Amino acid sequence: MKVIGLTGGVGMGKSAAAELLRARGVPVVDTDDLARQVVEPGQPALAEVKEAFGPDVLSPEGELRREELARRVFPDAAARKRLEDILHPRIRALWRAQADAWRAEGRPLGVVVIPLLFETGAETELDGVVCVACSAATQRERLAARGWSQGEMEQRIRAQWPTDVKIARADYLVWTEGSMDVHREQLERVLRTL
Repeated sequence: MKVIGLTGGVGMGKSAAAELLRARGVPVVDTDDLARQVVEPGQPALAEVKEAFGPDVLSPEGELRREELARRVFPDAAARKRLEDILHPRIRALWRAQADAWRAEGRPLGVVVIPLLFETGAETELDGVVCVACSAATQRERLAARGWSQGEMEQRIRAQWPTDVKIARADYLVWTEGSMDVHREQLERVLRTL
């Protein structure tokens, strides 16, 4: 079985690629979903986040206030590192377990979406890496459509490695400027080579 990592900058098309792969029947696990899972009420990681960042990062119902946490960690590299130290080992354990389950099911291929794939050294555990990318102008248009301010965009973009570095380190590139049909065709070519 091959486990492929899918990465790319924020707003560059990872979610769209994941949906196209799922529609093709490829099993996909997204570490953004796992990140939400590990901070659900009652999870040990949520208690650690509260201890590290204070009780006001939780709502009165005990749920993580993601916007408040983001407001604190994205402008502060040390705070972001503290949060990553809490979350990343748990997230990695979950995607590894998913890959093991795919192997046990006899799946030929599985994809793990990891925005910080290279930043966390995950490529050493994968059989290949696909990077999705687009121009900086398109990226900013997509992030603006999410309602992000210029400041939020800059903080999130700076929190990841530059796109050209990710492209250079990846085994495959899917350029997401075109239509979804073009996106799908590029992914199909990658799948054929795998």
